[in-house]
Amino acid sequence: MRKDTLLITVIAFGLTLAGIASAEDQPISEQIVDAMNKVFGVHPGFRANHAKGIVAEGHFTGAPEALGLSRAVLFNGSPIPVTVRFSNSTGVPNIPDGSPKANPHGIAIKYHLPDGGETDMVINSFKFFPVATGEDFRDLLLALAASPPDAAKPTKFDQFATSHPSVPAAFGGLATPDSFANEEYYGVNAFVFINKAGARQAVRYQLVPEHLVHLSASDAAKQPPNFLMDELPERLKHGPITFHLKAQLAAAGDSTKDPSVAWPDDRKVAELGVLTVDKVVPDSAEAEKKLLFLPGQLTDGIEESDDPLIDIRDGAYALSFSRRNP
Repeated sequence: MRKDTLLITVIAFGLTLAGIASAEDQPISEQIVDAMNKVFGVHPGFRANHAKGIVAEGHFTGAPEALGLSRAVLFNGSPIPVTVRFSNSTGVPNIPDGSPKANPHGIAIKYHLPDGGETDMVINSFKFFPVATGEDFRDLLLALAASPPDAAKPTKFDQFATSHPSVPAAFGGLATPDSFANEEYYGVNAFVFINKAGARQAVRYQLVPEHLVHLSASDAAKQPPNFLMDELPERLKHGPITFHLKAQLAAAGDSTKDPSVAWPDDRKVAELGVLTVDKVVPDSAEAEKKLLFLPGQLTDGIEESDDPLIDIRDGAYALSFSRRNP
């Protein structure tokens, strides 16, 4: 059974028991989704986070250097079809694309493998995650929910950010791009590559555009509310867009289980291949309802690290999927 199918089955069974358990007894992934609903509201049919998005298609071609790191089939140099979804942050389906709350922007990539299987990457424009654990992420969301615009200062969020300095550091590095094509995306979780000789290497993904273009906050605020969603299909009418998928390689002593700690900039970065996006699907709104991207849906040659947030993200995404597709 595929991981996405298994997760949905387990979650559907778990939801039948939810009424007899208190909130603190629920899995942390469920607590996180519930906290997202508290912050962003419940919007039937939409994701709990990154609700606003657009689906496109293309292919990925692995680079020769990648085979030295991983035996995964997606790096063998043959074009691998992909489905990608670009998105805004928050669970608000109509959030203006230029809103600072729409950061970080994200891209989810589903690789359609030759044997009929799939493997996913779910990354965004955070260079590192604001917090280290699922419990901290839940508490961050609850602090946001308890900090409306008219809340007394310091708000619950202010207090949380003061006690977790990685929060303002992570959000402080964000900006609105002029196009989804001109943003850089990062994998905050570490994964482990295994090559044909069995050598293991911890990595974090980077997806680098041909051009990085960010807008000032004032210019972003002046843009039409759907400018990113409208710009991408218009851009693709004139030709494909490309990104370079790279892997930052961990060195001895680099934490693989704490996504709030960035690895030093002097770590080696290896070229994994080129992602080409060439068209938006005909009915993006309908297509994205059926899509479930799981960071832990992997293929031979790529394994999870010891970062517990990978499994927590899988559980949260699968639960959100089951709720929007009852």
